Amino acid sequence: MSVPLLGEPLPIELANTAYAVRGEPRDGLENAELLTEWLAAVEDRLPWRLSAEELTAIGDFELTAARELREAVRDIARVITGRDAAQVAAGSMAGAAPSVGAVETLNRHARWAPYWQELRWQGEPAAQVRSAAPPVTAVLSFIAQEAIDLFVRRHADLRACQGPGCVLLYLQDRPQRRWCSAACGNRARAARHYARHR
Repeated sequence: MSVPLLGEPLPIELANTAYAVRGEPRDGLENAELLTEWLAAVEDRLPWRLSAEELTAIGDFELTAARELREAVRDIARVITGRDAAQVAAGSMAGAAPSVGAVETLNRHARWAPYWQELRWQGEPAAQVRSAAPPVTAVLSFIAQEAIDLFVRRHADLRACQGPGCVLLYLQDRPQRRWCSAACGNRARAARHYARHR
């Protein structure tokens, strides 16, 4: 799979399916097969497993829904990551507002498939996440709800990678971090070195 997976929360991983290779935009959700691959790659981070049949049944409806959700998350993230340094330091969102369409799209996806926990008893108590919606719709709804939580609770940590030609997002887990990955950091340092010695 060529889509970058950085170990970020699922909404950011979904947003990062729109990525760049050597500055050229790429779509990691170009078709249903790529959505299937992505869902299989993040399956261990989902609240419930998608069966092989559910994954192979992914079609245009699920692809359109995933791409729509991704764009809403990216649009909202653009507003958050576009804040100036003073706003970031203060944790302020003053003056910044995403499009009404992006917010409504995110909320609509979150409403599509409410989920709940049910108690299971197999030797000892365990919780199983359930939803009445089709499985992929439920997963996308879960990601939308996670995005809302991330935008409310962790918006001050959301960053856009500063690597040359990179369009990925990440959560800043330490103050010095400026890149989504070590590879982007290396490219940025190499570009600065090259620029100084030209």
